[in-house]
Amino acid sequence: MKQRCRIKKDIDQDAWLLTYSDLVTLILVFFILLYSFSQIDVAKFQSFITSFQGTGILDHSFSPLDEEHPDDVSRDQLMEQVVEEIGERGAELARMYEMTTQYLQEQGLSDQVDVIHTEGGIALDIKERILFDSGKAILKPEARELLDRLKGLFMKIPNQICVEGHTDDRSINTLQYPTNWELSADRAVKVVRYLTEVQGLDPGKFVAMGYGQYTPVAPNDSHENQAQNRRVVMLIVATQNNAVEVQE
Repeated sequence: MKQRCRIKKDIDQDAWLLTYSDLVTLILVFFILLYSFSQIDVAKFQSFITSFQGTGILDHSFSPLDEEHPDDVSRDQLMEQVVEEIGERGAELARMYEMTTQYLQEQGLSDQVDVIHTEGGIALDIKERILFDSGKAILKPEARELLDRLKGLFMKIPNQICVEGHTDDRSINTLQYPTNWELSADRAVKVVRYLTEVQGLDPGKFVAMGYGQYTPVAPNDSHENQAQNRRVVMLIVATQNNAVEVQE
């Protein structure tokens, strides 16, 4: 049976509140990470934390900083205290996001791979021009080099990884690819096969999926937007209590 990633849907009328809470949590985690890489300003940081109280993420007074001795709180201590407040769900996303962005920076890949928070986990967005020629599913030499450099990240992460192929809305009708479904799926499979057969990564942690043109990130009304939609996304699937699971 084919594997697929799906988002659990709750029929409760108030289910939208969970998504809103998740969004606010991700925003909080993102800015906490930004603060952790910079010099801590006590007044600004406390004002920032206060703005999230009453949102369902922080429902009580919380200050991880000693106003008289702010330098006594290290970056790691700050993260530990924030993790206690936002819970393990937000903590896993924070750790995963920090490790991924740090790895890409160390490898010099930040300008080739976009890191995005999603409901399902952390997504690595790679544009078509880096991986494939237009209308093709043969990995370019620079694509193989990029995947080689991503191997170290995937070796560190035990999570399931969903590799998604996406296209723009331009029609394709060839013997090999009658529609964008086939093209997007083949591109995802080519990436997964390279990671597992050439690099030797565990095949059991990868899933290949083709979305065709049906999940665009921008309207297909310009060449620039179409280029944004032609992409491969590697979703590092969140675990534990997150609302995404991999099913067979």
